Amino acid sequence: MDWLNDFTPLSHTASEALPELMLTHLPSWGLVTLVGNDAKSYLQGQVTCDVVQLDKSQSTFGAHCDAKGKVWSVFRVFHHQGGYALFEPQSALEKQLAEIKKYAIFSKVEIKQSEDILLGLIGTQAQSVIDQMSEETGDVRTVTGGTAVKIDSQRWLLALDAENAAEFAQQTGALKVNEAIWRRFDIESALPIVEQAEQGEHIPQALNVQALDGISFKKGCYTGQETVARAKYRGINKRAMYIVKGYTEQEPALPANLERAVGDNWRSAGQLLAHYRFSDGETIALVVLPNTLEADTQLRLAEQPSALWTMQPLPYTLDDE
Repeated sequence: MDWLNDFTPLSHTASEALPELMLTHLPSWGLVTLVGNDAKSYLQGQVTCDVVQLDKSQSTFGAHCDAKGKVWSVFRVFHHQGGYALFEPQSALEKQLAEIKKYAIFSKVEIKQSEDILLGLIGTQAQSVIDQMSEETGDVRTVTGGTAVKIDSQRWLLALDAENAAEFAQQTGALKVNEAIWRRFDIESALPIVEQAEQGEHIPQALNVQALDGISFKKGCYTGQETVARAKYRGINKRAMYIVKGYTEQEPALPANLERAVGDNWRSAGQLLAHYRFSDGETIALVVLPNTLEADTQLRLAEQPSALWTMQPLPYTLDDE
């Protein structure tokens, strides 16, 4: 599949206008699929979101937790190929897949990592391209070879078989860019990204999953529900995910540790979940911080202490209903 080598970095600053239509390949993302008569009920008992109420034209965020309510993965779930698909970082798949399959032997459900090619269509013209691919009108649409899923006003995810992915990529007039641009949009939208290094570290509310309608407090039992419910009704959660911005002389080395100012001293604040560096050195990132921090708290990367970082407004509210 030589066409997979056609995606090149897009050099730009935060203030520069982006091309009207871009296509990216998403090799650092993957799909877990569940198919079978018990797929719905099985998934309902494993994750924080309400799968039973999920319409075929919609997607939703959700989290898969361990028994203590710590997150294995945060994903976007949607109907796909007669079952369900969970879209999440590739690095989280191995552990999360093993955990979600633990009790599947007792149910009529096949759970596996999909071999679909994942493409991202980005830009102001993305919607019109999708409209030409399907007669459906929802945020999740069946297209030739797979499924199209609306991420936001300028992004669609395409999960396609290899043949149709190659045909689409070769026929589209979109500028082919590498997947870093997808991460920029995720960070600006404050969409939680849980890579392997952060698995088992946070409860869903520390990753703002509730603010993205990814937790149902009305559905039945699921793994980790007791902790998730206590975090809401007893106020035990003391952390949240924030967008931070600063300047970096070079790409931050991973894991990238963020520090916060405490008087005249600096204390560890947390590791960056994800970051994106613009061509002029401006860098944005996601990080889980104490939810009591003042908005003007000074921050810095431990490895590049000379540049101060700041917290940025979230595009949604963290207030409980």
